[in-house]
Amino acid sequence: VQLQASGGGLVQTGGSLRLSCASSRNIFTFNDMGWYRQTPGKQREVVANIASDGRIDYADSVKGRFTISRDNANNTVDLHMTNLNPEDTAVYYCHANWVMVDYWGQGTLVTVSS
Repeated sequence: VQLQASGGGLVQTGGSLRLSCASSRNIFTFNDMGWYRQTPGKQREVVANIASDGRIDYADSVKGRFTISRDNANNTVDLHMTNLNPEDTAVYYCHANWVMVDYWGQGTLVTVSS
């Protein structure tokens, strides 16, 4: 499984960005798929996740601002981020779990300026 993330960049506080993750494999077969983020010196944390049964979970810090969506036909999972703030600055990683194995994309940097 190869995951290709895109869409990061620099945005001002209050702005929006959309991240996209393209999978080399049919995402319908995944146990779950989602986005994590990491800042220097901190552990990688889950941002949003879609399970195979359609259940969606968000980190408390992004609820109401971020929306994760899945497109089975195109094998992509997007993360639409709105009302961004400097605390959202991080490297964002696409994640998938398939046959009990975790796969990661290469990471895309999101920088929110104040």
